[in-house]
Amino acid sequence: MQKLRRTHTCGELRQSDVGKEVVLCGWVHTYRDHGGLVFVDLRDRYGMTQIVFDPECGKEVHEIGRSLRSEYVVAVQGEVVARPADKRNPKIATGDIEVRALRAEILNTADPLPFDLTSSDLAGEEIRLQYRYLDLRRPAMQQILILRHRLNHLIRNYFDQHHFIEVETPMLGRSTPEGARDYLVPSRIHIGSWYALPQSPQLYKQILMVAGFDRYYQIARCLRDEDLRANRQPEFTQLDMEMSFVEREDIFEIIEGMTALVFKELIQVEIPLPLPRIKYADAMLRYGNDKPDLRFGLEIQEVSDLAGETEFRVFRSVLESGGKVRGLCVPGGADKFSRKGLDELEEIAKRFGAKGLAWIKVEAERFNSPIEKFLPGPIQARLRERFGAKPGDLLLFVADKEETVCAALSAVRNHLGEVLNLCKPGDYKLAWIIDFPLLQWDTEENRWVANHHPFTSPMDEDMDRLESDPGSVRAKAYDLVINGDECGGGSIRIHRPDVQQRVFNLLGIGPEQARKRFGFLLDALRFGAPPHGGIALGLDRWVMMLAGLNNIRDCIAFPKTQRATDLMTGAPAPVDPKQLKELGLK
Repeated sequence: MQKLRRTHTCGELRQSDVGKEVVLCGWVHTYRDHGGLVFVDLRDRYGMTQIVFDPECGKEVHEIGRSLRSEYVVAVQGEVVARPADKRNPKIATGDIEVRALRAEILNTADPLPFDLTSSDLAGEEIRLQYRYLDLRRPAMQQILILRHRLNHLIRNYFDQHHFIEVETPMLGRSTPEGARDYLVPSRIHIGSWYALPQSPQLYKQILMVAGFDRYYQIARCLRDEDLRANRQPEFTQLDMEMSFVEREDIFEIIEGMTALVFKELIQVEIPLPLPRIKYADAMLRYGNDKPDLRFGLEIQEVSDLAGETEFRVFRSVLESGGKVRGLCVPGGADKFSRKGLDELEEIAKRFGAKGLAWIKVEAERFNSPIEKFLPGPIQARLRERFGAKPGDLLLFVADKEETVCAALSAVRNHLGEVLNLCKPGDYKLAWIIDFPLLQWDTEENRWVANHHPFTSPMDEDMDRLESDPGSVRAKAYDLVINGDECGGGSIRIHRPDVQQRVFNLLGIGPEQARKRFGFLLDALRFGAPPHGGIALGLDRWVMMLAGLNNIRDCIAFPKTQRATDLMTGAPAPVDPKQLKELGLK
């Protein structure tokens, strides 16, 4: 007998197909044996169709129906019939019809599963990652990967329409240690020498601009050997792009157009353009970090000037040592936080380095606070005015060195946004953060390090302070921030070898060391490098955001755990000593 060959998918049939004879193939999602009739929901990635095994269709096919179990792989030939009106299922696209089985073939059986694919209560992540091929059968997981596919498809079409060329850059390159740790690959041919897997295509894409390709993009796999968090993976995917003869606004225009298209096509959200631009210094002052969640207010206010006029010794001592006093106002917060709730807010501030969190409950005539007695009446009035505070509001303050004040108040602000439900589902707020510092001082290494990477151009107007006051130099760098997450970062690059060496010098990379590590780039810059710039967008993070998830591992087909292990394959794993010997390793 001829084998059954699929004619339709399990998500395809409709009322208009009634009367057709079809062949469906898929997995048994659920089965219900009602004694005579057996009902099976047959599933593939396109959807589900109900199959009915009726004794009247023949003993053999009915017996096959009764023998089916969860996740058996089957092919079913049958007639499409309309369901009775009271038996229709509006929850699925095929809910108006069912297929009356005439012939069936079990293509494969399945052992009892380690977890239930149909349950609304998810199994633990470890077991789902160990049996990832089963977890990926769940329609919810398949929809995430389909969303990812559609995102990649939109990106490729968009960049093609804007005259970009997709170029694949090498996976095996030279280690240029600046930033995260490289994954290293020993060479069998050149014993004692090593390749590095790419942290990004940064240098290659700059060289493509020198080569005259003008507009490049790539959906690139990147690898970093770094400590992991819920939204980090050792291997990840980014949209990488670069353009020649451009300034910052040219990059913004291209990425904003792509962003608006993606949001509209994938989740039907209109993104108003152009996106806001927020200077780094303003972001740190108003929100305490450079990736602010703009879906709610609670902006931080500088109150060091007022704190200096109080009699509160904690404020005054911090100011005398060069620190800052800043705070935020929680509208209506006085009644929302008991003393226990205020203590919890203080614990959050302390986890980010603060020594404490001062609070004031604003009343009509006075402040209700442990520090009220240290605040003269005129200062209380000016604090009300500074924050626009009304009776019933809650004021929160941190006094410390500036970086601690920023970190603590930012954490408190984000916590308040969550517990007060200030972020509405489906609300998206995007912005560019600009004018970052070019460098930051590393106290452990006692030297300047690049804030983004060593190839970022200083602002033209700050160039003359590069050696005399490097901490004040701003970078032509920018981050795209969405709902409190950095979803992309880029810069205008250095295209002149003399400027590149000046920056290397500040980073402690002298001419000889620069030649050894980056000679190929310095040579390329000598042969007519155009002004150029670009950006990289973390596509795993984009999928997580567009799908409304909070764990990046759910957005990747085969992710690693937070300990960088693959529970399905057992990687990393020891290798045969013979392999090590071939590589010259012990």
